[in-house]
Amino acid sequence: MPQANNFLHSKYSRSDPGERARYLSFEPGAPPLSPAWHEALRPLGKSLWDAGVRAIVLVYGSYLGADLFGSGRLDEAGGLKRGYSRGIPGLESLLATLRPNEYQRSQQDPSCRPPYANDDTSKTKLDNLLNDKGNFSEEYAKGLQTGLSQTHAMPYTVQRYLWSSKHHHPGRMEGALALLHELSRLKTDKDLQADDRLLIVAHGHAGQLPALLSNLMAPGESSVRETVFETLAYFYEQLEIPSEAIQHLQELDRLLAGNQFATWPSLDVVTLGTPIRYGWDTDSLGKLLHVVNHRPIRQDGKRWLAKMELPQIVMEMPMASGGDYVHQLAVAGTDAVPASPWEVELDQALRENLEPYDGFERWLECARRVTRCPNDGECLLIDYHDATGGPPDEHLFGHACYTRLHALLFQTNCIVETLYGA
Repeated sequence: MPQANNFLHSKYSRSDPGERARYLSFEPGAPPLSPAWHEALRPLGKSLWDAGVRAIVLVYGSYLGADLFGSGRLDEAGGLKRGYSRGIPGLESLLATLRPNEYQRSQQDPSCRPPYANDDTSKTKLDNLLNDKGNFSEEYAKGLQTGLSQTHAMPYTVQRYLWSSKHHHPGRMEGALALLHELSRLKTDKDLQADDRLLIVAHGHAGQLPALLSNLMAPGESSVRETVFETLAYFYEQLEIPSEAIQHLQELDRLLAGNQFATWPSLDVVTLGTPIRYGWDTDSLGKLLHVVNHRPIRQDGKRWLAKMELPQIVMEMPMASGGDYVHQLAVAGTDAVPASPWEVELDQALRENLEPYDGFERWLECARRVTRCPNDGECLLIDYHDATGGPPDEHLFGHACYTRLHALLFQTNCIVETLYGA
């Protein structure tokens, strides 16, 4: 895998990933939380422990009140009008499908909207509204911890981290810095050492946080990182009310200056349906794996590619026929529109270093490349068999399957086998 990424954006390549990709079909196994289910998790816990994994952090956000596909940025760029001028068939219907009203109909609490706080109140509210639909529930986290901890006197640490779900560059950068602070506190509390491993499992857009962190934490000098630090510091210092973000930025600066990441546990990262955006710097990571809900419905034999054809894709999406359409379409050029002029300016400043693809035409170009596997790390393309005629707010266009309790056993087994050879 490439090293010293230096904040380069992922490339959208249609080439065959070869041995980096495996194609699997979901098998439900024992009923969740049953004795047989716990028994099946037991050897996975042993394999993780033998590999040095001592803690698991489930990183997630919520689609409630959020712009899951980033359609706001496309509308802001005048995408619909430009699409008409180019005569692209089906574009109006596609953009209508991407807008939040199509998948927010079941929202019952208007107070559930970004920015979310990483506290028990927010997590409990989301658990009550969503259970395990695109949400790492408390039941999921406790079931995983209990199942993996059966063979050890000291139980695994499995904790949830709820990020703000602000889907733009300032929000993701702020989330990455906050996640680093959380990992630093976990390292101290659990006395994790350099020969230990910490496993991060991130769902959807939350996977952008460890991607950014990998570049922020990378060893050695980086002129781009210096520019990013200066940009963030300049904007954070303009705030009338001091933000925790500037404290987290200073914490990162101290860790880098003291070369303290050399004594940190290895950070292993698994992303679940994370759209391909930021590049990964593998110098600062241990292992890297991407899991994608994917059904090879193409007719050209290129089973590693998703399907992006207009107007057919608009008819496929409500049934999740091709797998995870959020992964496929929420790529470079999409984003929620920042809420304040201050964030708009910071978003533009960060975009110059983080994402060279801007504008509606560039988004369409990236989406049509329909790649499923990022440039870095291994990739599991799994058919979760979640294609359904139900409404989009039930399956989130193929994006809700990863956090389902009934998928925990199969998914954990795939992760352990791929990363740690069990």
